[in-house]
Amino acid sequence: MPLRKPAALPEGAAPAVPAAPASPAAWRSALRAAVRAALRSPWAKPVLFVICLGPMAWLLRGIWLDDLGANPAEFLIRATGDWTLRALCLVLAVTPLRVTLGLPELARLRRMLGLFTGFYACLHLIGYAWLDMGWDLPDITADIAKRPFILVGFAGWLLLSVLSATSFNAAIRALGAPRWQALHRAVYAVAALALLHFFWMRAGKQNFAEVAVYAAILGSLLGWRAHRAWRSARPQHLPPR
Repeated sequence: MPLRKPAALPEGAAPAVPAAPASPAAWRSALRAAVRAALRSPWAKPVLFVICLGPMAWLLRGIWLDDLGANPAEFLIRATGDWTLRALCLVLAVTPLRVTLGLPELARLRRMLGLFTGFYACLHLIGYAWLDMGWDLPDITADIAKRPFILVGFAGWLLLSVLSATSFNAAIRALGAPRWQALHRAVYAVAALALLHFFWMRAGKQNFAEVAVYAAILGSLLGWRAHRAWRSARPQHLPPR
């Protein structure tokens, strides 16, 4: 059977050239544009709100199903503390991710993450005061003064409460942007106090594996900020010798 000859091209027409595959840089650019569009979406904050409520829903499910282990009170206190520390890591990760990935829209989600950090810290404190101490204020006061890891955790909660209470636009206007920014740098002190609280709590059982993980994460995030501040403070042009 004779082969069919290809159809002749119209006079003056150039043969079709197959499209070249997109380069990795083009794929990255398209992906970044899609992520930025999603972060600008009016649905971004509601979706984040639901995600941040996930740990609380998980704990409520455990309470409802009586699935919190042999010591539910201890489980709730530790779980809310763990989620506070995780949320704090997310808050501190916003700026490095925003700068390194070129996603300025991430900044609009930082306030909600910070407020949920304060929310889980309050649940952690309520769990301690209610489930562990039975709302006995004199005993709670004596316990805070007697045990250093409780004192450190309480100090971190106080600082975090101040930051949460002043995270709104009215507080920024009242304090002024420079003073507000200086105040909210206390989040670094909160991170140090939270890590020390976690370290001392685990020291009783000689269990430092998770402490090392959180220390590495927080150390990397704070180290990134220190390096960036050092680079910005360094003279840009050295004088000739």
